[in-house]
Amino acid sequence: MLDLLRVNPSSGEPIYRQLQEQVIRLIVGGQIAPGDTLPSVRQMADFLKVNPMTVSRAVQNLVEQGYLERRRGQPTQVAQREFSEKGEGAQLLAPQADALIEQAKQLGVDLPSLQALIKSRWTDS
Repeated sequence: MLDLLRVNPSSGEPIYRQLQEQVIRLIVGGQIAPGDTLPSVRQMADFLKVNPMTVSRAVQNLVEQGYLERRRGQPTQVAQREFSEKGEGAQLLAPQADALIEQAKQLGVDLPSLQALIKSRWTDS
């Protein structure tokens, strides 16, 4: 799982949030499944070259949000959750969609043109 994680210390977004978002995307996208064990906080911090408290904060937030489970004496695991993969996945894209819409408006791109662009890019990939 570690090889799926990347953080950008130069980004304006806090590292713990970047990590949280990536773990959520891995769970919702099915790359890590309910019951899968996460590497330890120390392993993740060493791999990402960040402070262990940063990783611990991200993990704790994910536990509070119900994505991860912690049990005393056991490694952190992906929680058993009921969710609509399509609905939750689409919700994760909302900030990027908002940014795209704002840019399109600034450039004078109308909705039908934007939809056509998205559709053509979708079928090309």
